Amino acid sequence: MADSAEGTCELCGRRHVRLTEHHLTPKEEGGTFLPTAMLCIPCHKQIHALYTNWELAARLAGIEELRHDPKLARFVKWIRKQPPEKLVKTKKAKERKKR
Repeated sequence: MADSAEGTCELCGRRHVRLTEHHLTPKEEGGTFLPTAMLCIPCHKQIHALYTNWELAARLAGIEELRHDPKLARFVKWIRKQPPEKLVKTKKAKERKKR
């Protein structure tokens, strides 16, 4: 994860947050040189807590797909209302815990 100073999260739209680079197609699934998005740390962690790399590559390889996926949409709606300095704990989805 490459870090940037501060900016606007491409997923939730919060401003003045620390950003990390998210490979829209995970590197493990061939996405090393494919497009990336700059996401705040809570959004980035939540994506990887909810989905496998295979699932991200197969059906969620774009910001709009991520933003509108039901499992992530509730989180995005909530995080948008949180201040940039808020620390957020990430919990794995029930389906991911079994793996």
